[in-house]
Formats: sequence, C-alpha cells, structure tokens
Amino acid sequence: MTDQRWAGVRRRLVAAGAGPSGDKVFGALGHRWIVEDPLAQHELDELEAQTGVRLPEEYRTFLLHVGAGGAGPAYGLFPVRRVQGRWRWEGDGADLADLTRLAEPFPAEGPDQKVLDDLLAQRPEEEDFDDIEDFDDAVEAWDERWEATMWAPERTVGAVVISHLGCAQREWLIVSGGHRGTIWSDCRVDDVDLTPLLDKDGTPVTFARWYTDWLEKAEGAALSAP
Repeated sequence: MTDQRWAGVRRRLVAAGAGPSGDKVFGALGHRWIVEDPLAQHELDELEAQTGVRLPEEYRTFLLHVGAGGAGPAYGLFPVRRVQGRWRWEGDGADLADLTRLAEPFPAEGPDQKVLDDLLAQRPEEEDFDDIEDFDDAVEAWDERWEATMWAPERTVGAVVISHLGCAQREWLIVSGGHRGTIWSDCRVDDVDLTPLLDKDGTPVTFARWYTDWLEKAEGAALSAP
C-alpha cells in the first residue's frame, strides 16, 4: 500500500473529536480522540529488532505516519512504547502476547470443535451435587481444564493484542505466518474461540481496513447532531 492511505487521518481524528457528538462515540471516553506521535524510523527499526519480526506493512506505515497508538476502534489502538529501553504494547490484556515469540507463525487452527463441545458438555451443574463444596471443587477443576485448552500461550504466538472491546474481549493483529496482517477477535472469556474478522464477502479484514472502517463510522457518529 502507499502512505496516501493514511493521509489526513490525524486531522480527521481531531475534527471528529470536536464534533457535536464526539464524546458519544463508543470508546471515546477512553481514547479521547488523542493519537500519540508517530514512531521515527529508527524507533521502528529498534522495535522490530527487539521483537525479531518485521511488522505487517499496513501497521508499519500507520506507526510511521499516523501514530504509535491512541484513538481507534473500541477503546482505542494499544500504543507501542519504549519502557526502560524495551518496546512493548500497553493496554488491557496486552501482556497476553508473548513478545519473545512474535516471529513464530500464528497457529490459526484452534482446538478441535469436538474437544470443545465435549468439554462444555462436562461443565459441572450445581443440581448434580449434594454438597456445595464438592460442586465448587468440580467447577474449579473444570475451569483449569478449559483454560489449559483455550488459553494455552502457544495459541497466540505470532500475534499482538491491539484493542480492548470491554468485558475482557479483545482483538489481535497477526504479525507472523499465513494470516499475517489480519485482525482476529478474542472472545474466549465468553467461551467463544479465536476467530478472524471477515468482510461481508468472507475476505479477512486487514489492519488498514479495520482502522479506516472504524474511522469512517466514528466520523459519521461524531459529526452528527446530538
């Protein structure tokens, strides 16, 4: 893509934030329409050297020409910052990403659906227990099995968390592997597996589409009469 994709984005964010309904847009109270300064090329080079991976092009050019994070989908785009000499993404759940494994291919295939269905079918029900303590113990044991399956660190190598939707729901940017550059939804807190965001025609949504779609919709809402 060309840098022109991001031309005027910072100006558009300022205008939307100043719109009559700017503060009514979902997530605006979190990001406040502020976008951080862009990274300098040497900073991006250092970030990629530390993580051992070249970031997807659409995201790289956003970092260089729009900003390191801030105003964006939901409660905003997680900023990437240098803290005590090390680069990291900051936000609710950003620490779910293992920055030492970003160069490993993202494993798109999750647990077999039958495995998940069987686990869900085995979830304890209180009416099956005479003693509440026995029920609590069974729930705790089931939770451990479920989390070991759904939240295994190996499931999200090659990806970074870039946005928080609220209620522990998040979105990931895939940075390595066959799905590099696409956005995936993470609603595992609601027992829904990781899934790619798809366009109406089934095309995977890439970073630029994800961000610019949000901006167009947010502008429409922010600039409308209250």
